[in-house]
Order: sequence, then C-alpha cells, then structure tokens
Amino acid sequence: MKMEIDLPSCIQAKLISDTGEETGSPLDLPLNITREQLQLICNALLEEEDKPFLFFVKDVEITSTLKDALNIKALNSEEIVEIVYQQQAVFRVRPVTRCTSSIPGHAEAVISTSFSPSGKHLASGSGDTTVRFWDLNTQTPLHVCKGHNNWVLCISWSPDGLKLASACKQGRIILWDPSTGGQLGKTMTGHKQWITALAWEPYHRDPECRKLASSSKDGDVRIWDTVTGITILSLTGHSKAVTSVKWGGSGLIYTSSQDRTIKVWRAEDGILCRTLEGHAHWVNTLALSTDYVLRTGPFHPVTDTHGIISDKEQLKKQALERYETVCSQGAEQLVSGSDDFTLFLWLPEKEKRPLARLTGHQQLINDVKFSPDTRIIASASFDKSVKLWAAATGKFITTLRGHVQAVYMIAWSADSRLLLSSSADSTLKVWNIKNKKLELDLPGHADEVYAVDWSPDGAYVASGGKDKVLKLWQH
Repeated sequence: MKMEIDLPSCIQAKLISDTGEETGSPLDLPLNITREQLQLICNALLEEEDKPFLFFVKDVEITSTLKDALNIKALNSEEIVEIVYQQQAVFRVRPVTRCTSSIPGHAEAVISTSFSPSGKHLASGSGDTTVRFWDLNTQTPLHVCKGHNNWVLCISWSPDGLKLASACKQGRIILWDPSTGGQLGKTMTGHKQWITALAWEPYHRDPECRKLASSSKDGDVRIWDTVTGITILSLTGHSKAVTSVKWGGSGLIYTSSQDRTIKVWRAEDGILCRTLEGHAHWVNTLALSTDYVLRTGPFHPVTDTHGIISDKEQLKKQALERYETVCSQGAEQLVSGSDDFTLFLWLPEKEKRPLARLTGHQQLINDVKFSPDTRIIASASFDKSVKLWAAATGKFITTLRGHVQAVYMIAWSADSRLLLSSSADSTLKVWNIKNKKLELDLPGHADEVYAVDWSPDGAYVASGGKDKVLKLWQH
C-alpha cells in the first residue's frame, strides 16, 4: 500500500536582499504564490512603487510559482525559507538587431572603439595612426585626428566626456577635443615602449578630470597631469610588461602584468599597498565591479541629468552617490583573467588572498567584464566561448557557445540583460542573460572583430576590426 505524504500548502519564508539585509518579519506564504505576487509583497515591504525584482530560493530563480522552484520533499517543516530578491534595472535596453551603417575611413585595422560617458559621441583608434570621431546622428566621419606616428593601441574618454586620450605603439599619449578634433595641450612622452592601457581618475574624485594613468610594455605605470603634460608619479615595481590599469573609486590604482602579479597602488602618492599573487602565467585583463558607474559617473542613462545641471559640485555628488550605491558592502571587487586559463576574484582593498579561483576555460582569457549591476562576471576566451560567473562568489553559471573562433571582447548592455561578444570568426553575437541563450547573430564584418562597445545609454553598438570598417548597430 502506497503512503500518501501530506505536503504543506503554506511555508514560512523571509525576504532577504541580495546584499543580505532582511526585509520585515517571516511571512506565511502559500506554495502556489506567483512571482508577480511576490513582487507586490516586496514592493509593499520596501515601500516602493512598482520596482521590478528577480526572486531566488536556494539559488533557483522563481519564474512561475514558489512551489516550482522549491524542493518540497527536502523541506523541514520548522525551516524558514529564505527568498532572495534582486532589483532589476528599471529601464530596458533593446537588443541591437541590424547594422545601420558601415563607415569606411580607417586605412588599417580598427583596434579600439569607445563611446563617450554620455553615449552621445563615438571615437576609434586604428593601426593607420589616426584617431577618428564619428557623428552618431548622421552616422558619418566627423574628425580625423593626426598626431601619432605609429599604431593607436588604446583610447579612453575623460569621465566628463570633454577629452579623449589616445596612446600609441611609440609610447606617446595625446589628448583630443571631440568637438573640434584638435589636439589639447602637448604630446605626453616618457614611456620607453608601447602603451597597453589608459585610465582616468574617477569623476567623483576630481570633476576637473586632470589625472590620467597609463600602463606600458616597459613595465611602468605613469600618472600624468594632462594639463601640464608632465608625469606626476611613476609606479615601478612590475618586472615585466604591464597589461592593464584600472583607477578605482576609492583612490587605488590596480595594475596587472606579465610578471603574473596584480599590484594595488595608492593613487595620491604612488605607494604600493599590496601585491596579489596566484596566477601561473601572464595576467591579461582586469575588471572592477564599479567599472560601469565609474565610466558613466555624472551621466545617468535614465535621468541624464548632466545635460541639465552644469554645477560640477552637484555632479560630483551625484557620481559619488552612484558609486557608493554600487559599493554598498564598502569595497570594490576586482577580477583578473590570465594566460593560465583561469580568473581570480579579489577584494583588493582588504585582502591579499583571492575570494575565488574561476576555472573551466580551455585557453587564455582575453577579456573580462562585470555586468553594470555588478551581479555577473562575463569572461571571453580563445577557447571560442564566453562564460558567466556569479560575481558575489565566483560560482560558475554557464557557458555561452556559438562562436567558431577565439572570442576577443565583450560588452554589456546598460541594463545587464544582454551581453555582446566579438570574435575572430568575423561575427558579433548578442546573448540573453535571463535564458542564457543566443539572442542574435550579427554577421557583416569581413574579418576578425577586435573592438566592440555598447553605448552607456544602450542606443548603439559600435564594432571594428581587421576589415578597417567601423560598423554601427541599432535595434
């Protein structure tokens, strides 16, 4: 005779934010409660108007009812079930679906492309030694900037969007005015070999946007006063080429190197705070959990107050508030990707030891990015795949497969719902993060795609590569 087990129709549950704060007292919830009903309860408890949330129980997302997500048989009747809620971005970015223009102009490969912090301007750097600005309204070339005598390897917008820095294979840095295409100040020289990366001091630390850090194959990192064009500080300590530099929001600079280490420096005086060790091969790439808010600083993609407020102190306050919201736990996270096929997750302000080691890639990691909402890390590898990881723990989520050659770069949509990847297979691919599936395949380039960026306001994607063409994509 089969015994019938009485399953409960209600359970005790409590709502907990994804940062660990408890919301209200435990509740008696029916097992058939839907995600929409949980949404209403959550908004009522938080005294919010209709904010969108995701809900998880034991790491399983509640997509229809609580019962579907729970393993009821494993439930202890005394247990209070924890339902974790995550706020979603209020605005939605629509997936780019078509190439709206292919703009020739560069005479060599497009190596980098970047939207300004507001998303209103676009620049690119190329092997033809020029930097170019493009008009997004007419989708035509705007200015051609000549000043470098060798490949332009990297470009970086100042956080106020009023200057663009470019660096070349000769180790020189030039600032450009996006409105005229003219050079600002004098060429900054000092590096003995080519420059690998550029990073500006965040807006909330200096609304004047004077200081810029550069890393080089010569093993040094320099901090420049871009107004005088002089090196203020030289950070020397790496024994091989420095591959990446990030300027964090709390006044620290992070550098990665082919000497297998990551170093944490104090920006104000160049003091080395700590060295992070663990990688067995070159460290290629770094990402900060705060990259998106530091990039967009005073420009908010929804409110875009920068166009209305001209008071720098007010904008500085806004940029700081956005930064502190993302750093609610009080510290930035850093992730590093290496030629040893692994990633490490760090709390670099506090710990020398990594939080987690992320393994699974079969070849070197070329690019890594935190989602703008800081919840997911995406990594791109020469093993033709993109992998997703939980940013809080480093736990593996899934592998996105579809490219047939090395994946070079990735870019997130501003609402963290979509991810874009570019590859040696000449395609771009848009991935849906919710269902972990390919949303769109974007062929069109005639060769390898080296550079890709999604505008911070979500309106455009720009891509460039070996075929010398800059493409703009829209929904």
